[in-house]
Amino acid sequence: MPADSLRQVVAEVFTRPEYRWVEHQRVASWLTRTWLDLIAWLDRMEGQHPIGYNIGLALIVVALVFLLVHIGYVIWRIVQPAARTGKIALAVPGRAIMDAAAHLEFAEQLARTGRYAEALAHRFLAVVLELDRRKALRFHASKTPAEYVGEARLSDSGRASLAGLVAQLYRHLFGAVPCGLSDYAVFDAAAQELGEGRYVVPA
Repeated sequence: MPADSLRQVVAEVFTRPEYRWVEHQRVASWLTRTWLDLIAWLDRMEGQHPIGYNIGLALIVVALVFLLVHIGYVIWRIVQPAARTGKIALAVPGRAIMDAAAHLEFAEQLARTGRYAEALAHRFLAVVLELDRRKALRFHASKTPAEYVGEARLSDSGRASLAGLVAQLYRHLFGAVPCGLSDYAVFDAAAQELGEGRYVVPA
């Protein structure tokens, strides 16, 4: 047999799938095997330890229900109008002209009734309007709180303080993290210091 013919036959034989020596693991087959192993393990547990199996199953169901309820609550908070637009409501009862003093007064009223998360929103608007009066930024109802951080003419310390207020506002108002009296007090003190204008950079 000519050498080139023998070489062609050998090459053809060793290119067949059964001679591929590199093992390829497919994700789908691995997932299938893992799932079947889990089912088999659960079956063994049910047969060998029925009481422990039932207790474990009940705990898993409770955890899943808790997780679903928590996810639903977070989604509900996200899809509220304020969370959808990233804006904060500007309505203060009994005031036709909105200014920093009006929002500050309403924030204090909300805080006295224990509605601290809502109080944060109006306290933030109060400091933004005060900074607008000092020409450190320009207030507009369509802006999100985070936009003010980028445009504010403040020193590095002032900008960091404003960013901290925005982060705390988002955490409590949009992130559903509970807000207590101490949280509001810290926010109020930082907002008051920022509104005094000591961090404003001259134009």
